[in-house]
Formats: sequence, C-alpha cells, structure tokens
Amino acid sequence: MEHFLATWGYLAVFVLSFISSMGIPVGAEVAIIYGGVLASKYGFSQHHHLNIVAVIAVAALAEILGSLAGYLIGYFGGRPLVDRVGKYVLLTHRDLDRAEAWFARRGEPVVLFGRFIPLLRSFVSFAAGLGEMAIAKFILFTVVGCAVWCAVLTTVGYELGRSYRHVLNGFKDAGYVLAAVVVVAVVMLFVHRLRVVRSERAERP
Repeated sequence: MEHFLATWGYLAVFVLSFISSMGIPVGAEVAIIYGGVLASKYGFSQHHHLNIVAVIAVAALAEILGSLAGYLIGYFGGRPLVDRVGKYVLLTHRDLDRAEAWFARRGEPVVLFGRFIPLLRSFVSFAAGLGEMAIAKFILFTVVGCAVWCAVLTTVGYELGRSYRHVLNGFKDAGYVLAAVVVVAVVMLFVHRLRVVRSERAERP
C-alpha cells in the first residue's frame, strides 16, 4: 500500500477512502495517515511531497462521496436487494427491521460518531440507507464526521513524519496478535450469522 500511495499520491488516497466509506473496508485509515506522512518534510523526495490541506480535502471528499454511494445502495436496494443477495452477505429481513428501528431512535449519533470507529465506519452509510434515514440529516452528519476524521488522521501522519516507520515497527508484534484475534472473531461471527440466516430462511414460506 505504501508504494501505491507514494506513486499515485492524491488519487490513491481518494480511491481507497471512497471504496472504504462505500462499504468495503480496505484500510483507508492507514492511507490517510500515510498521506499525512507524505505531506510532512520527511515524506520522501520533493517529487512525492503532498500538501496537508489538499490531503485532508481529497480524503474528506472521497469519504463523503463514498458514504453517499453506500447510503443510496442501501436506500434504493432495501429489502429487494436483501432478497437477491442477502444470502451471500448474510443479511436478513430481521436485520433490516433492527436497522430501521435503530436509526429511528439514534440515527444521528451513529452516523456522526460511527465515523471514528474502524471497520464499523465502512458499514454506517449502507445501514443508514437501509434504515431510510433522512438524507439531509445523513449528509450533514456525514460531512461533519468525515471532515473531522480525515483532519485528525492526516495530522497524525504529518506529525509522525520521520518516525512513522519506527512507530509502525513498534506496534508490529501487537498488530500480529490483534490480527489473530480479529480473524478468530470474524470466523465466529460468520458462523453465527450463517446459522441465523439459514434459520430465518427456513422459517419463511
């Protein structure tokens, strides 16, 4: 990913941020932080030097557009979309009922603060669309959340600068342990969701 970002700069930050916010977690957090590193005076040669304000703007724009795309997919796809592809992504109509009830009660805080939670943030927009959250509110809280998130991550990368690789290596061992825990949790969640989906589909006529 570092080579991709160092080679393509702003375009790489935009693409990864867009895809991630649309609903496919691809590590946009790392991309935005690394964009901040490239904007620092220690970020490679002058040829690859980025501007910190431009990185924040590009990342925020990509996050907002990707979030809107995810929202529209959920909003217009809705239950028919679940009927067609739900079994492939382990979604059921009961999930839609819970999403609608959840966003009816506390949609704004979820859309706003969900942007600051890795992994979860990739699915916030799709869930908001499924829950048919008012698009004006969705856009407002998405713009605020994405702007703050991108500004913070870019600034972190910018301040790390020269020590980026040192910090990254320092967390490498802990990262391996965390990755193993995440893999086990994902497998357990997958098995559980598979049982839930099969059970609900068996109950439906």
